[in-house]
Amino acid sequence: MDERVLEMAEAAQPARLQQAIDNRVVYQGESATECDSCGDDIPDARRQAVPGCRFCVECQSRQEVRRV
Repeated sequence: MDERVLEMAEAAQPARLQQAIDNRVVYQGESATECDSCGDDIPDARRQAVPGCRFCVECQSRQEVRRV
């Protein structure tokens, strides 16, 4: 691979990391018992670990991929 391409990728990494940090979801409030997207139950462990979550892990992952 061309060294310049690697240098460009390394230079872009801090900006991408900051963008991911800026786009993170901050949860608050009461968690849903069922996923707002697919309707599956959200496990108690997730609801307690992520207060205010509205999606199951799979649907949340899809939401995050769409935002990036």
